[in-house]
Amino acid sequence: MEAAQEAANSESKSSAGDKYETGRAMAQLERDRNAQLLAGALQLERDLQQITIDKTYESVQPGSIVTTNRGAYFISIGAGKLLLGDDAYFGVSAGSPIAVALAGRKAGEVAAFNKMMYEVLSVV
Repeated sequence: MEAAQEAANSESKSSAGDKYETGRAMAQLERDRNAQLLAGALQLERDLQQITIDKTYESVQPGSIVTTNRGAYFISIGAGKLLLGDDAYFGVSAGSPIAVALAGRKAGEVAAFNKMMYEVLSVV
């Protein structure tokens, strides 16, 4: 953001006035885009700080790790595939469709998602 702001501030007028204004506008757009990315990252950080990871869960909820017959999920934020040693987990937000389908389920229960059945093998 600072680099984009500096670029906007350092644009100097030339004989082509429109080029000057276009350069400043593009630098401002870049700064605004970076500000949005930063705000999103800070929100994800706040969401992660709300999750209790040193607790054992009996049912699927934010902070739990659920292992199903179709993969393992960490109900937290949408972080994609997470590797821990040889184990792979998918970081999904509590509002994601798969997490909503699994919400409240306990080991041994089944959830339907995307025309497939997900058997909950364990929840921690």
